[in-house]
Amino acid sequence: MSTQSIHYLKPVALCLAPGIPDSPSRHRRHTLPASEFRCLTPEDAASVFEIEREAFISVSGTCPLYLDEIRHFLTLCPELSLGWFQEGRLVAFIIGSLWDEERLTQESLTLHRPGGRTAHLHVLAVHHTFRQQGKGSILLWRYLHHLGSQPTVRRAVLMCEDTLVPFYERVLETQCPGRKAPPGWGAPGPSGTRP
Repeated sequence: MSTQSIHYLKPVALCLAPGIPDSPSRHRRHTLPASEFRCLTPEDAASVFEIEREAFISVSGTCPLYLDEIRHFLTLCPELSLGWFQEGRLVAFIIGSLWDEERLTQESLTLHRPGGRTAHLHVLAVHHTFRQQGKGSILLWRYLHHLGSQPTVRRAVLMCEDTLVPFYERVLETQCPGRKAPPGWGAPGPSGTRP
């Protein structure tokens, strides 16, 4: 990922009530097949990488995390991951880690800082056969509530491609009505990066 296309979103405090209220999917008229949301384990790494590789290589030419890095994060901080399984098959996932500085840096892409209070969302990906069904939004919604139950996590941050910014803004508005992205966050900074 070139820094030309990365958005540095300013951290926003999580505005989550304890527990998980009604899911956005509750308002749909269909019933989901047997679904399970759970933290990922190192044994899930190959399935995670397969979905991630398919989702990112075709678009950006690279993966945010490679197989060894996925195993690394799922070993060090599995509680900061969440997978959505349907009928025993992984269909979507998020991998995160803790960070202890105000802003994400190049170093934050591969490190987990156990003393950190910021959850860094490294990657969210949905299997290609399950895209355009709202699963990414639902998974992110569940993940934010999951983070809200983590005693050490005070905020969540991420970096994403320009084309994904509207998705994350929409989820932020849904999760925290009335709260918008911080003023000026979308203005290009040095080298075309976004704060």
